[in-house]
Amino acid sequence: MIRVKVPATSANVGPGFDSLGIALDLYNFVEMQECERIVVESDAAVPTDENNLIVKTAQKLYEHCGRRFTGIHIRQENHVPMTRGLGSSSTCIAAGVLGANRLLGDPLSPQEALDFAVALEGHPDNVAPAILGGFVVSALEDGHVSCCKAALPDTLSFVGFIPDFMLSTAKARAALPKQIAHRDAVYNLSRAALMTAALLTGRHELIRTAIGDALHQPYRLPLIAGGEEVFRLSRELGALGTYISGAGPTIMSMVDKRDESFYNSAVDYIDKNLPNYRVLRFHVDNTGTQIL
Repeated sequence: MIRVKVPATSANVGPGFDSLGIALDLYNFVEMQECERIVVESDAAVPTDENNLIVKTAQKLYEHCGRRFTGIHIRQENHVPMTRGLGSSSTCIAAGVLGANRLLGDPLSPQEALDFAVALEGHPDNVAPAILGGFVVSALEDGHVSCCKAALPDTLSFVGFIPDFMLSTAKARAALPKQIAHRDAVYNLSRAALMTAALLTGRHELIRTAIGDALHQPYRLPLIAGGEEVFRLSRELGALGTYISGAGPTIMSMVDKRDESFYNSAVDYIDKNLPNYRVLRFHVDNTGTQIL
């Protein structure tokens, strides 16, 4: 039996819709071995049959490689909250692809495994950093993922405001407009480029401008009860920038690691005023998915 460790991710990072993502130091673990039937053990409420996402992913990889799939035995240890915008589905896809690939003797190259995982997910902003770690900029074209990973220095912390309610990716995507104005496209293009440059060069003072978004957050924020209050709180406490993590409902603030007061003040406020939220502090995971 092999054991796979996959990090949570925070996608979009403000303006980088479906293209920017960061791996975080919160992990799901999956143990896998070949079996004559499907056996799923988990500490979370997940399907225990062929509808389990890890099982489906492994089966698709076997079929892609021309190998007969008879079943699989998996054990899931879940720490990444599900349906909260922290890449829980990507952890399953990453574990399923890389774990099954290892069980088969690694027939797919790392690039082929990444392309296969992104094809299953539909966009690279979560699954690419889940597999590669660090800060990842990705573009998808003709089924191939072109991406650039940067291992970020340990100078930023990420403070997640995680509500006790879910927001499905399908619902969050349905809220987006079918068309956007040219000025909104330019607004996001400039800020996605600036965010990338700010993180790669350590110019964290630029994040306050780079974090702006006109493509998805204005339409998704009304779906998140208490979201506007969390944004306001983060600004008042001095966050470098705040954004909806992935499709939400988690809201993420980027904070100078030396700023201990932000986290402590945020926890105090949330406990008193928004008890349906919890506050967690993360750092960047620069390693990505590991087979232990």
